[in-house]
Amino acid sequence: MKTRSNLAKTLETGQFAVTAEISSPQSMDFETIRKNINLIKGYVDAFNVPDGQAAVVAMASWAVCLVGMEEGIDAIAHMTCRDRNRIALQMDILAISAYGVNNILCVSGDPISFGNHPEAKPVFDLDSIQLIRMVKKLRDEGKFDNGESIVGTKPKLFIGADLNPFTRPLESAVGRLMEKVTAGADFVQTQPVYNIEEFKKWMELLRAEGLYKEIKILAGITPVTSLAAARYMKTKIPNVDIPEIIIERLKKARNKEEAAEEGLKIAVETIKQLKQTEGVSGVHIMTLQREELIPKICKAASLYPRP
Repeated sequence: MKTRSNLAKTLETGQFAVTAEISSPQSMDFETIRKNINLIKGYVDAFNVPDGQAAVVAMASWAVCLVGMEEGIDAIAHMTCRDRNRIALQMDILAISAYGVNNILCVSGDPISFGNHPEAKPVFDLDSIQLIRMVKKLRDEGKFDNGESIVGTKPKLFIGADLNPFTRPLESAVGRLMEKVTAGADFVQTQPVYNIEEFKKWMELLRAEGLYKEIKILAGITPVTSLAAARYMKTKIPNVDIPEIIIERLKKARNKEEAAEEGLKIAVETIKQLKQTEGVSGVHIMTLQREELIPKICKAASLYPRP
């Protein structure tokens, strides 16, 4: 049985969806969460909360989701395979669903080496595709991973996945998405799109396979607000495709403020092209702890007001 979360309703009715990322605090500070939630309220259909992003300790995704839901926004909880075995994952899935969190993003999790506890032991009892399959089994069959039946109410979850469409060759990214669709994903949020032409080529491959009809695709948007950041991502982060034209546009900025504005313009231009791309069902905006930029992007890209 599928949920009728706000995100699910938006996507199922064919509206161009908008989701955005809220960062978890490295403290018990609910007020910061509420402030950021209210910054984006009315601008998005649902918000994401990474769980232990970059393997750094911060408040758990599910807790931030509950605070956001109290403020009236649909939430997408992240579940990472890095930190939990299948027993713990199923326990948390039952808990978040019981509290009304009806969207879940199944991810592997960033490597331990990225974070602030390099001595920690990663779990990876499951990978992200196995996690998707397990969530679908809980939802559709009412069965735990060991085959035992749930006694009582089944979790009602709209199942999400993440994906990098710029993995080379492009066909491998198509194959990876196909695996996640087969496992049971309802929607996918991609890594940031900078090279719109390459992304369109990937979408052509998805259309050829008919995959875009089987899963809702939300393209990632992260504004690059400095030349240094663009160069770092282009040269240091694998499978991040930043075209030279973006580097050149940022070079022309006379100061940090102009570079930041140019980065926002590029993000808005990208969103407008994505809206015209067949098979793209929405965008997922990630501003890297700059939540105040989300309303600005939504207004400039004509994503606000929401229907």
